[in-house]
Amino acid sequence: MTTTPEGGQDKAESRRGFLVGMAVGALLVVLGVGVGYAMNNRSSGTRTGASAPTTPSTSTSAEVATTPLTVASSASSTVTATPRPRRSRSRVDNDSEGPTSGGSTSGGPAASPGAAVTNAALPDSSPVSCPAATVNVTTAVQLTAALHGARPGTVIALADGTYLGNFLANVPGTKDAPIYLCGGRGAVLDGGNVKIGYVLHLQGADYWRVVGFSVRNAQKGVVADATSHSVVQGLSVTDVGDEGIHLRAASSFNVVAGNVVARTGLLTEKFGEGIYIGSARKNWPKYGIGGGPDRSDYNVVRGNTISATTAENVDIKEGTTGGLLEGNTFDGAGGLTAADSWVDVKGNNWRIANNTGTHSPNDGFQTHQILPGWGTGNVFSGNHSVVDGPGYGIHLTNRDGNTVTCDNTVSGAGAGSSNVTCSG
Repeated sequence: MTTTPEGGQDKAESRRGFLVGMAVGALLVVLGVGVGYAMNNRSSGTRTGASAPTTPSTSTSAEVATTPLTVASSASSTVTATPRPRRSRSRVDNDSEGPTSGGSTSGGPAASPGAAVTNAALPDSSPVSCPAATVNVTTAVQLTAALHGARPGTVIALADGTYLGNFLANVPGTKDAPIYLCGGRGAVLDGGNVKIGYVLHLQGADYWRVVGFSVRNAQKGVVADATSHSVVQGLSVTDVGDEGIHLRAASSFNVVAGNVVARTGLLTEKFGEGIYIGSARKNWPKYGIGGGPDRSDYNVVRGNTISATTAENVDIKEGTTGGLLEGNTFDGAGGLTAADSWVDVKGNNWRIANNTGTHSPNDGFQTHQILPGWGTGNVFSGNHSVVDGPGYGIHLTNRDGNTVTCDNTVSGAGAGSSNVTCSG
């Protein structure tokens, strides 16, 4: 297009250009209103009824139903968790935190810190005993059918043997009638491939008791989405591509106790956490509520033995509140190739107590602030750290509001017991 030199443009040409521009603008406005109206009507349409629960399958795809899931919040009211869409077989759901440096990141919705932890809010973590079986299974096909057909009070007993597949539990139990899935270590749920799928996926599976058996050989071991008041106890979770046990998508008031987790991160080292609570900030749009924090709150992680993980033995994400990490045993020997501590706490008001750790490449325990208002109010007490590394026993990269009591014991830490003065 030829440009008329400044000051020499013909007035009639200018008027014609002005009129054409006004006409085009009016047309665009009309089109915009029409499109906006159509899109608004489409998005506000009411879905008639919830779709049927996803049918369990022994295939290697770990799909998630697209209907909203109602779960209990930490305030005991009900909230709706925004579901993630059905996933393809590609690895698009990895829940990494990115670099574990101190300081905050920018962007995203404001993150409101959680309420102070109270003992009354935590679930009962007494050991679970399995009742007499109501359903006995010996094959993967029978297990799939039993999970699909479970109802409150069902007790599924696994005979020893190998159950090949990816298994889904998505029927909730009740407080008075939990659903049990029990077996000995000789009962092995095997996903068949560390590159894809979850061995056991608890999806909206409130009040389940998952006890005693072995889990191995999938991208992820045990994953709980929108699952609350459930127990994962006494499992052996080994040889998985990413994390061993993961509570996310507003999974609250759960107990993860007495499990043995080892040899994670066989697919991607930086995603190889042993036990993982919540979701990284960048994954809140998938697993948080309305794009906000993944409020996987008031969970208890107690008495687990975790070793040979490529990432942290335990990773507690920003957005989680009020949990308890107690009496666990951590070992970084032969692992932690993509982490520099056994435990990283980025949530609020967690109590980290009476844990024992050995062999870290740097620090024993850490805190980080990924977002303003998070990574605070945490208390470290009674922990025993044999670091054998150049860092601290307890390193608070975010010092504000976090407490290290004087009953922690540390040896073999090149930088000293902690970078803060203990109290109490």
